[in-house]
Amino acid sequence: MRLSLCCLLATAAALRQTPVTPAKLLRRAGAACLGAAITAAPLACLADGQTDKFKLPPINFKDTTRCVFKSSAMGQANGARDTLADFRQCSMNGKSADGFDLAGAIMSEADFTSASFRETVMSKAYARDSKFTNADFSNGVVDRVSFDGSDLRGAIFANAVLTGTSFTNANLEGADFSEAFIGDFELRNICKNPTLSGENAKTGAPTRASAGCRQ
Repeated sequence: MRLSLCCLLATAAALRQTPVTPAKLLRRAGAACLGAAITAAPLACLADGQTDKFKLPPINFKDTTRCVFKSSAMGQANGARDTLADFRQCSMNGKSADGFDLAGAIMSEADFTSASFRETVMSKAYARDSKFTNADFSNGVVDRVSFDGSDLRGAIFANAVLTGTSFTNANLEGADFSEAFIGDFELRNICKNPTLSGENAKTGAPTRASAGCRQ
C-alpha cells in the first residue's frame, strides 16, 4: 500500500492545532486525503530527500546536551522550533527516540547502531553518511529524509512512511521495508540499489521482496 506525501502533509496541516501521535496521524490519513481530493486542487510536494546539496551550520561542541535525544510537541515540527537537533559526530548506539519528534534533525556522520526510532517523526532529517545498522524505524514518519551514503544494514522500516526519502549509495543489505509507504519514484531508485539483498536477521523478511521490488 502506498500513500502520497501530499496526502500526509494535508493531514498534518489539518491536525496541526491538535497534537496527535504518529500512529493516530497515519490512521486518519485516509479520510483526510479523501477530503482533500474532493475539496482542493492537488498540492505541489517537494521531496527534500532528493536535494543534492545542503548548507549545514557549524557544530556547537559547547552544547553538552547535544548528543541526547530530546522530543518536542508535534505542533513544533517542520522547523517551528528555535533550534534543530544536531547529532553530528555523536555516538547514539542503542539509544531510544521512540515516539519523539525529530523533524529536521541533522543526523549525519554519527553512529546510530541499534538505535530505536519506533513511531518517531523524522520528516526532513539530514541523515547522510551515518551508521544506522540494525536501527528500528517501525511505524515512524520518515518522509523526505536523506540517507545517502549511510549504512542501513539490518534496519527495520516496517509500516514506516518513506515518501520523498532518498537512499542513494546507502547500504540496504538485510533491511526490512514490509508494509512501508514508499512513493513510486523512490521505490524505483531503491530497487536499483545493488545492496538490496538478503533478509532481515530479526524479522526474517526478505529485503528485496519486502520493498515490493520485482525480481
